Amino acid sequence: MAGPSDPYDRASGLHVPPPLIFAAAVLAGWLLDRAIPGPRPDWLVSGPGAIAGASLVTAGGALAFAGVLNFWRAKTTILPFKTATRFVATGPYRFTRNPMYVGLSTISIGVALLLRDLWTIPLVFVAAAVIDRFVIRGEERHLEARFGDDFRDYKRRVRRWL
Repeated sequence: MAGPSDPYDRASGLHVPPPLIFAAAVLAGWLLDRAIPGPRPDWLVSGPGAIAGASLVTAGGALAFAGVLNFWRAKTTILPFKTATRFVATGPYRFTRNPMYVGLSTISIGVALLLRDLWTIPLVFVAAAVIDRFVIRGEERHLEARFGDDFRDYKRRVRRWL
């Protein structure tokens, strides 16, 4: 039976679903923009900003969904605080170790552009740093303990973000 210090027990110490962290960054940026309106360059309030935002939301959503789909096919959890039952290195995991987080970051920046809110963009990078420090590092410790040399070799071949 796994105990609290067992590396197989859970992947990370953070028990907040990562999409909520990115949603909090978007909400905080939107609220900040309401309190202190940020700059509105012409490209942001016209067609190019909306096209860029929609494109980023679409691309990020496709990447995140592909990551989730690969986990579902492997019958392993997408929750970072649950024990991984399979090591996934297929699909978008061939190019990034974290396609779901890259996708969520991309979606969040796209939403910021659609909302015409530049305050959110730096907050998305803060959210990504929180994910990196408090989620990904724990996940990687867990995966290394669980899958050993296979995961260590994967880490050498594939970048954490992009």
